[in-house]
Amino acid sequence: MLRRCGVVLAGLAALLSIFFIGVPDARAEYGDVVINNYSDASGMRPVVFPHLFHRIRFRCKVCHADIGFKFQAGGNEINMVKIIDGQFCGACHNGEIAWSVENCNLCHSAKPGTKTQVHESTIQKLAQPAAAAKKK
Repeated sequence: MLRRCGVVLAGLAALLSIFFIGVPDARAEYGDVVINNYSDASGMRPVVFPHLFHRIRFRCKVCHADIGFKFQAGGNEINMVKIIDGQFCGACHNGEIAWSVENCNLCHSAKPGTKTQVHESTIQKLAQPAAAAKKK
């Protein structure tokens, strides 16, 4: 319960900073998904998707089976047209269940050029030593 309150307070602080300070650079946390398949090319900041925040509230099935997200960072062809049409994030972020697409900076908050990834993924950490070994 205390952790949930912390997450909610952190979210409120982030929202307030957007309105009163400007758009801060996102601080991705463990397990967040950075989505940048099209953002840089469109002149938008990449999206930081708070995976753990959503996972606390919903079972995996809700997004990965019912909505159709693949289990792979960058594996979905997500764009704003599809979201506005109610696909992917737009299934919930429609202004009724959760905020709608008019609040761009709530999602598009990563530093420009941040690659699509699962932040601090174990897979990335396991793959790095093999890549470093090839350089030697």
